[in-house]
Amino acid sequence: MQALLAVSGVIDRVNAFIGRSVMWLILLAVLVSSGNAIVRKLFNWSSNSLLELQWYLFGAAFMGAAAYTLQQNEHIRIDVFYGTRSRRTQHWIDLFGHLFFTLPFVVLMTWLLVPYALQAFRSGQISTNAGGLIIWPARAILALGFALLIGQAISEIIKKIAVMRGLIEDPHPFVSAHEAAQLEGAQLAETVAKLAEGDKR
Repeated sequence: MQALLAVSGVIDRVNAFIGRSVMWLILLAVLVSSGNAIVRKLFNWSSNSLLELQWYLFGAAFMGAAAYTLQQNEHIRIDVFYGTRSRRTQHWIDLFGHLFFTLPFVVLMTWLLVPYALQAFRSGQISTNAGGLIIWPARAILALGFALLIGQAISEIIKKIAVMRGLIEDPHPFVSAHEAAQLEGAQLAETVAKLAEGDKR
């Protein structure tokens, strides 16, 4: 199990590095978007390639961060049933979900998207929009994003089994939405009290 945990650690570090790095693509997309708007207003000029570049950058940020989001347990979930179960039952729900939903889905998507991207690369496919970009980078981004999700799903399965066997601490203790709101309210009240105390001095 220690060897598997070591593999999980490597996957986590790689996806964390990629996930934190691609956030800068959002800033780049904003700059491209604002620059495109400015030159369109000032010089009455624009390009479909700039519009498509924004989509590429946003898509790369979204897909590049998807595995990191899974690692941080930040994907949207519905707590109506999950939140009322014991933590052990929640672990079983998570493990079942990763094994029979997440992993099969991301494997299927990768299996479909890799040849999809290769076909566009080999044919030199270009956007149907006038002045548009080549297609294969967008498809490759999708394939890579799902491939990273395969690794992260495997890592989550390894960690979940290790947590259930008591080999590691739970990296993401469950906090219900109600408890999270209470904690946030308490922290806010504490901050306000400290500020008020500082003003009195």
